[in-house]
Amino acid sequence: MATTEFGLREGETALSFDPAETADDGHVVFIGRVRSAWTQRADCPKNMNAARERGEAATLELFEPYRPGLMGLSGASHGILLTWMDRAPRNVILQNPQHRGGERGVFSIRSPARPNPIGLHVVKIEHIDEQSGKIMIDAIDVLDATPIIDLKPYFSSIDSFPEAVTGARPKED
Repeated sequence: MATTEFGLREGETALSFDPAETADDGHVVFIGRVRSAWTQRADCPKNMNAARERGEAATLELFEPYRPGLMGLSGASHGILLTWMDRAPRNVILQNPQHRGGERGVFSIRSPARPNPIGLHVVKIEHIDEQSGKIMIDAIDVLDATPIIDLKPYFSSIDSFPEAVTGARPKED
């Protein structure tokens, strides 16, 4: 997707090329689609907290060949969902997030605009229908029909780091 469709903010920088047009070094397979209430970027929540505040449930629909992969997931209360943000630009390398106040490198923020627009979402699993391949989740912060790359169980014992921080790292002596 061209940067002009997405729009650069003042102070943002695009790469001199579009990573979507470079040679493939991997073959990502979409295993399904997200069904959400969000059809326009302007309406889509900016993160999962905002999505949960809006109270709109969503559905993950897996394509038929991948439905057997749901076996055993029904015991999980939460999952890690990986999506392909197919409508985000891939050539923006420096961004100027409105909520951050200043230029930031794409790898220091959670924007969908990045060389590989992979979304990472921790979702609460409400219900799984293995036969239809539908997984009801509590909320989502992506547009309707966003491709699904993968779904994994969330393990609080290994996926949670309560001491984690963001922002400036202390300088080393």
